[in-house]
Amino acid sequence: MSALTAIITAESREIQNQALDTFCESASLGQLLAECASLEEFRRSSPNLYEQVRALFFLYAIHRFHIPRKPGLRLRGNIPFEGYNDLLRRRFEEAIQRLLALQRTNGPDDGTSSALAAAYRSLGFQTLANQVRASVRSVRGNQWMFRTGHPSDHPLRILPLLVQKRGGLFPVLHESTPVRMDLSHSGWSDIFFLGMDFPEGARVLNISIDLAIKDHGSSGVPRPPVEVFFRVIDTPTIRLVSADLGAVAEVTSFGQLFDFAADYLGLLKAAVIASGIVPPGMEGVHQPIGDLLTRLVGPGLGFEIVSQVNGIPKGSRLAVSTTLLSSIIAVCMRATGQTSSAEGPLGEGERRTVASRAILGEWLGGSGGGWQDSGGIWPGIKLIEGVCSGAARTSSAFSTSGAWGSSPRSP
Repeated sequence: MSALTAIITAESREIQNQALDTFCESASLGQLLAECASLEEFRRSSPNLYEQVRALFFLYAIHRFHIPRKPGLRLRGNIPFEGYNDLLRRRFEEAIQRLLALQRTNGPDDGTSSALAAAYRSLGFQTLANQVRASVRSVRGNQWMFRTGHPSDHPLRILPLLVQKRGGLFPVLHESTPVRMDLSHSGWSDIFFLGMDFPEGARVLNISIDLAIKDHGSSGVPRPPVEVFFRVIDTPTIRLVSADLGAVAEVTSFGQLFDFAADYLGLLKAAVIASGIVPPGMEGVHQPIGDLLTRLVGPGLGFEIVSQVNGIPKGSRLAVSTTLLSSIIAVCMRATGQTSSAEGPLGEGERRTVASRAILGEWLGGSGGGWQDSGGIWPGIKLIEGVCSGAARTSSAFSTSGAWGSSPRSP
């Protein structure tokens, strides 16, 4: 067994927690390449998610930070167009195999290692995202979203009350959500690839808060800082608007909706998908999005979602992205009859569904948030803690206990 594979599979915490740098700094180029070959074989054969992910990030770090520093490495190399195209299309397994074949033929070089590092890193996050998809899919009420792959199969409909004009205008559905503030936490242990090592050490105490922001003549009265508005429009498109970012998109195709990096509205797109309005199973569908809107809303109609984050700067540590996702998902679920009521507080089961879909939205949109960030959905102060899963190190499960009048459970 290779030295790095032994670290990943060790039962001893002392061995398991060794730094990768300790081995790599003293290893030669040949030793690192041999270790990479062993890790590649190991991550492809291991059925254990923890082992797969850790091996992928070992491979990323070795190719990105250590191999380029070793004497004897050629600085120039050609990257095959097919491999580059695989990276762009998120076909990371195919990219890795093309690049490894090139390395076996031409020998190692800096360019190939750089491309392999990008592919291994992306595949690591894709593996985690697939686990998030599987976890969300296991929640009762979410399975249908992954089985619906054609507009004619879509089971949702916009509520009739939202399609009936009043005074010449469609009614507006409004959702407002508090943010969550951590009173204490265990070093971002909600991020999956950090919490997998020691999930039972993850413990978070957070509180849902409204904010009193005195700005532009506001009275400064505390209110939920995240707001979302939903309405039907007389155009067969999905209009997404971020009022605080000043960004607008008219989505007219499925490809445009699933292109999260095209503009500043990736989070809104992810929320529309995670809410089930355009289910994840629709990715790659070639039919016009108007076919879906005709079934969902009616002929010649579409819908508009406007989000507004009030007075919270970037880096606030208030889980704004997850709160925004949760708020959009909640208003979309209300608009399509996925909640017991279009108004009032969400039920306990509905909060769990929103939380699970918000985590999916985080990973779809690329922000990669964790389970503790959905704390704002539940009122009051919450103690959220991690527990070991039933099968050792295959995944992490989390439970939530309430205090001071709230009693949430794990999503």
